[in-house]
Amino acid sequence: MSLDALPTYTKNQLALRNGQDKDQIWVAYKGLIYDLTDSRLWRNGKHYEHWAGQDLTDELKDAPHTERVFEKFTPFARLV
Repeated sequence: MSLDALPTYTKNQLALRNGQDKDQIWVAYKGLIYDLTDSRLWRNGKHYEHWAGQDLTDELKDAPHTERVFEKFTPFARLV
């Protein structure tokens, strides 16, 4: 499936998937949304100082890892 064919979600819809308002734990990076619900590093919607339900594109520069961490996950939607 091409990235253009992925479903789209707004920032407001993404914000609800923070592990607290809804059980899902989603984050966006460079316009793509990833489901991290099953990641042990994102329990309760928090990963160190980062919170789920957000676009983390601008925050990655503060992380101890590179964007390659997203290669472990498959994007399932696009952020609009």
